[in-house]
Order: sequence, then C-alpha cells, then structure tokens
Amino acid sequence: MVGDIILQQVFQVLVILALSPLLQGFIVTLEAKIERGRGPSIIQPYRDLYKLFHKEQLIPQSASLIFWLAPLVAFTAMLTVPLLIPVLTNYPLPLSDMGDILGGGLILTLGGFAILLAGLDSGHPYGGLGSSREVMLAILVEPTLIMVFIGITLLARSMLPFVVNHLLVAQPAVFWSPAHVLLVAAFLILLTVETEQLPIHSTTHHEIYMIGEARILEYSGPLLGCLRWASWMKRAILYTIFMNVLTLPWGLSTHGTGWGLLFAAVMLLIKWGIVGTVMAVIDTVQSRLRFYRYQEPLALSFLLAILAVVAHQL
Repeated sequence: MVGDIILQQVFQVLVILALSPLLQGFIVTLEAKIERGRGPSIIQPYRDLYKLFHKEQLIPQSASLIFWLAPLVAFTAMLTVPLLIPVLTNYPLPLSDMGDILGGGLILTLGGFAILLAGLDSGHPYGGLGSSREVMLAILVEPTLIMVFIGITLLARSMLPFVVNHLLVAQPAVFWSPAHVLLVAAFLILLTVETEQLPIHSTTHHEIYMIGEARILEYSGPLLGCLRWASWMKRAILYTIFMNVLTLPWGLSTHGTGWGLLFAAVMLLIKWGIVGTVMAVIDTVQSRLRFYRYQEPLALSFLLAILAVVAHQL
C-alpha cells in the first residue's frame, strides 16, 4: 500500500516532467495557426531538448558558480512543486504536507530568482536587461499573488490546495460566489505574466521585448536545456494549480487506481489545452504593448484580488 502511494507521487512528478514539453509545443503550434502560419510540430520541444542535451557546453569567461547552479536550482524547484499540489489525485500524497500553496509559490519564486541571478552573473548587458525587467514585473506580481493567496485562505479557511479543491467540488455556492470568480480572474492575469504570455514578452531575440530570453542568452547546451525544460514545467505547474485547484477541480483520481490515474492524466491534458488556448489567444490577438504598460494588467489583477477579499467579507 505504501509502495503504491509512493509510485503515485512519482507518477505525478513524471507527468509534469514528461508532458510539459508537449504543452509548450501545443501553445507554439496554436499561436502559429492563429497567426495563419504553419508553425512547428507539436513535438518540436522534445527535439529541441534532445539537440541541446547533445551539444557542447560553453561557459562565458566571466561566469561564476552561480551560472552553473542556477539551471540546476530552477530545474529541481520545478520537480518539487508537483509533490505539493493535486496533479492527478484529489487526496494528499506522502510528501504533500511539506508545504501549502504559499510554500509552492515560494519554491517557484526560488527557481525564478536563481535564473535572475544567472542573468546578472555573466555580465552580459542583455542578461542585466532581462533581469531588471523581471524585477520590475515581480514588484507588482508578488503583492498580487499574496492577495490571491489571502483570498483563497479566507474562502477555504485553509491554504492547502486539496482543501480548496474539495470545498469547490462539494459546495457549488462557493464555486459560483463573486469572491471565487474574482480570484480566478486575478489569477488568470497573473498567468499571462508568469508564463511570459502577456503581450510585452517575446520568445525571440528582439531586444525591445526580451525578458525571459535575455536572462538566458548566454546559456547553451545542456544547461540551456535544463532552463527551457524548467520554464515549460513552470507553465504546466501554474496551469495545473489554476485548473485543478481554482477553476475545474474535477476529473482527479479518488482511489489511486491505475485506470483512475490514466484518466486523470488525460483530463489534465484537456485542461491544459483549455487554458493554453486562452493564453495563446491573449498573446496573439492583442497588439504588442510597450513595456511600461505592464502596470495596467497587473494593477487590474491586484484590484480584482482586493475585490475578492472584500466580496467575501460582505
């Protein structure tokens, strides 16, 4: 019995690890279709990872130990969070008590902070550019995220994601309450920033839009592969939290059987497809914004989170 539970937890992590590149491929392909282009294959991220892990590793002469450790810290952080959240099961697994939603958020932030330091470490001007822009975004993202967590805590009287999941399934009145709807809207806006799909980001090497790409511009080979894979896992984790905890908390395994876990994995892919489609539309349909306008959607998200807390108290 204990062995089965451990296997379930390992399987949850492997689902995020193995399927996050597929999610990335789906979004890139969908965005190309929306822009009336052909786009790459949906499995192209797997090919990219294969090539990166078979290339020679080049290190800038000015880089320090931070340059080596940052990808490993980011990758490890993304492997840790799936232990804490409902990926496939609606009940906590053995290591789920290591942290709550706030703990998972702090681990995700640790991975981002490591990459931020790596962008500064090499001394490349574009790395500093990307890191400074990322900090400017974080100044507004983190308070908003904290307000969303406060709203979730007041709603469920707990910060454990499994408690929130069960509450929303068991009480439709809470699911459709103004406070919950406002929290979903606030978190959706945060997703566009945290997954670099707000229309001020760029996944190409255009200086005016570079944020995430600028921080890892000096990386190559296996370390770049770790960073890209960690970024894709972060997207998958945030989508999972958004869907399995806040938005569509159904379709999870209740008994941990093999067929139940496989069904939950298929449902997870469908949920990723839904939110990925929304994110792709947001990223491609809108015109590109000037960087200084990042404050507008984040201010709206912060306001929605505050309104959620106020609505719950009324």
